[in-house]
Amino acid sequence: MAQSVGIKDVARAAGVSVGTVSNVINRPDTVATETRARVQSAIDRLGYVRSESARQLRAGRSRIMGLLVLDMGNPFFVDVARGAERAARDAGLGVMVCNSAQSAGEEAEYLSLFAEQRVRGVLLTPADATGRNIETFRRHNIPFVLVDRVAEGATECSVSVDDVAGGALAVRHLVDAGHRSIAYVSGPPGLNQVRDRRTGALNALAEAGLGPDCLRELPTERLDVAAGRDAGARLLGLADRPTAVFCANDLLALGVLQAMYAAGITVPDDLAIVGYDDIEFAAAAAVPLTSVRQPAVTMGAMAAELLLEETEAEAGTTRHEHRRVVLQPELVVRRSSLSAR
Repeated sequence: MAQSVGIKDVARAAGVSVGTVSNVINRPDTVATETRARVQSAIDRLGYVRSESARQLRAGRSRIMGLLVLDMGNPFFVDVARGAERAARDAGLGVMVCNSAQSAGEEAEYLSLFAEQRVRGVLLTPADATGRNIETFRRHNIPFVLVDRVAEGATECSVSVDDVAGGALAVRHLVDAGHRSIAYVSGPPGLNQVRDRRTGALNALAEAGLGPDCLRELPTERLDVAAGRDAGARLLGLADRPTAVFCANDLLALGVLQAMYAAGITVPDDLAIVGYDDIEFAAAAAVPLTSVRQPAVTMGAMAAELLLEETEAEAGTTRHEHRRVVLQPELVVRRSSLSAR
């Protein structure tokens, strides 16, 4: 195995001191032009790459921000990552993206990895409903910001969307279209987002003078297309099948749509469908999907900016107060819910 090239090798090849090589790398303006060119030539020839981990140990600060999301297979979280990466790059930082796969165990492992790497800070969409993983992570004194989750205390920042309002938007739209029997394809009950969207749906029914029995919940273990297809199959087996479905995210909605198509059920005439997130695939579905839009890119960027502000405050360059930023959702109406009743 080839041996790595160190700063001493560069100094030897260029005929200069290690300090001179360090100045060329970190403070090039302090080195004479001819010497700087000779050192740079040696760097290029030998293929020397600066050890970022060693630099971080000396500086005491990492140039990496951690991002831990529930499911990188969900385009919503891809957009969150895009926003975070853009803000981090503008600040000269990189982003380490990890996927908990909605598993509390995997979340704990990645948080431990972030602590080992001493990342600058972490953007986190929690998978562990108990909060134990977060409490353990606090001991490392690494700043973190909750994403797509409202902070319950005053010890960290959060950036989220008002999911209660989003659930209300979806079901109010269906009620206004004449539906009085609605299914809610939810997801893991431990997720706050799932519970909040259900609360909003029930609020919309109450506003219309309808009882909670008008909403029939079909829980799923995951928030993906396969789980949506399974929920669709269960929906088809109901004797008193609802006339509309609200899904906790677009992947579930796309799975329900696939199940209906396979069974010869017409959307939206036989069954109206509303999703959540407004991912890119929603508009491109065989029947364009009505969805509650979340500003995912903005969410990721704002969370990263809050984290950067907090880390700069720790360095003594700025002031920081923990904030809860709650963004508003928007209903995007398409063909999947436009049946006439």
